[in-house]
Parts: sequence; structure tokens; C-alpha cells
Amino acid sequence: MIIWIASYPKSGNTWVRSFLSTLLYSKSGENDFSTLKQIKQFPTRPQFDNLIKDFKDINELAGNWIKAQEIINLDGEIKFFKTHHMNCTINNCNFTNHKNSLGVIHVVRDPRNVITSIKNHYSFLDISGATKFLLNNDTWLDLTKQDNRSGGQIPTPLSSWKNHYNSWKNKTNNYLLVRYEDLIQNPNEKFNEIANYVSKLTGFKFDIQKIKNSIDSNSFEYLRQLEENGKFSESVHDKRDEEIKFFSLGPKNRWEDVLDQATIKKIEDHFSNEMKELNYIS
Repeated sequence: MIIWIASYPKSGNTWVRSFLSTLLYSKSGENDFSTLKQIKQFPTRPQFDNLIKDFKDINELAGNWIKAQEIINLDGEIKFFKTHHMNCTINNCNFTNHKNSLGVIHVVRDPRNVITSIKNHYSFLDISGATKFLLNNDTWLDLTKQDNRSGGQIPTPLSSWKNHYNSWKNKTNNYLLVRYEDLIQNPNEKFNEIANYVSKLTGFKFDIQKIKNSIDSNSFEYLRQLEENGKFSESVHDKRDEEIKFFSLGPKNRWEDVLDQATIKKIEDHFSNEMKELNYIS
């Protein structure tokens, strides 16, 4: 069965994925990004081989979400997948179900900071465009059109930040909420919480020292240094083919320093209930 690492884009998914791949697949918990690809993304085109003829046909795609997961789960093993996909339903077709999903680690970030990270990541968006991205109920990702990678991504519904958050919170068993801000402020506590969640859910046993090593070698500064040294293979490029740093700001990303009052008010008004629930506003 699948344990999802789910998030809206630019909310810390890769950070959690890096920690888990280090903990699960390295020998001693020392991270050099060599294990990162052990936790793959869903959906991608190879997972729908022999299922879909037209990847632009959203109805055909939705009708095969579950089938693709059933094929993945044929071996009966527990596996982890990263996803930005909304846990949605299209034409009575669910993105996933309890038969295929064991649980979800849901990484959530203050939408005011998501705006600035999306602007930095997608170089063709300014603050206004990034704000519309978060507010739009019809936002979709098709990364093969948005940057120059060729990783086999396929159309992925996001909807708004609010709808995406609620879709995972309300529809999944064994739900673990992880706020990005808590990873920044209390990494030892939150990564230990993730390790304990995985251990209880799967029965996997982790050595205390390996957990510590995995936490230490997945600090934001450590990851940024690995990227600087050319170890990170998932960086994107802008229109001039210049690399956009993935681990760029982290704790230094402060919406207060970037957003104008009108944008702040728009976000807080649109997402008021969810932001209060997550203690982003009072």
C-alpha cells in the first residue's frame, strides 16, 4: 500500500521526502541525495503505460488513477510516493482510496510564504501571478509545459491552496499533518514525529542513531550545501537556462518582507478559516 507525502507545491515536500529516503534507504542515515529517487512521484507517465492513450483527456486520466495504483500495489509491499495532486474526484473517479492508501504525511505551509516560493520557482510568475495560482479553483500542474525538465509528468489538478488542503485533510486514513514552519523551528521534534508515525504504521524499526543522523544531514543548510555542490538533480531552470536554486531561502523566506498589504489581505480573506485552523492567523 501507498503512504503519500502530499503537499501543495513549494510547501516542503522534497524536504520531508529527503529525510524519509535517507532514513529508509541509506545505511547509516547520512544524506547525499543518492537515495532521493527511491521515493518517486505520482502521477507520472510510466505509471500509466498501457492504460492511457491520450494524456490530454482528463476523463481518461481520472478513470485510471486507481488502476495505476492497483498495479503499483500488486506486490503487496509498502511504498512511499510524493504527490502534489489534489485528493479529488472527477466524474465519480477518486484520485485514491483506502484499499490503495495506507496513510498520508501532509506537508502544509503558510500560503503567504507559498506565494513567494512559487514566484521564485516558476520564473515566469510575478507576485500577482503567483497569488492567482493559489486562489484559482482550476489550477493544474503540467510540469513538462512549465519548465524544461522531461520527467514524464502528466496533468495534475491542484485547485486552490484551500481546496487542496481540505481534500487531503478530510479524505485520508492515518493522517499526519506536518507544518513547514514547525520543521523550520523544531526540526528534531517534527522529524522524530514523522519517523515514529512511519514506524507505527509500517512496523519498520529505526535505530535511534540513524534517526539522529538522518535529521542532522537533512537540515536546511546541509541540503542547500549539497545543492551548491551539485548533488541535487531536481533543480529547474529559467527561460535563460539558468539554474533556479531549489533550497534557496527556507527560514529567510518572509512574506512580511515581500508582499504588499492588498495581497496579504486577499490571501487572509480567501483562506481565513483554514489559516486560523492552522494557527497562521488569529
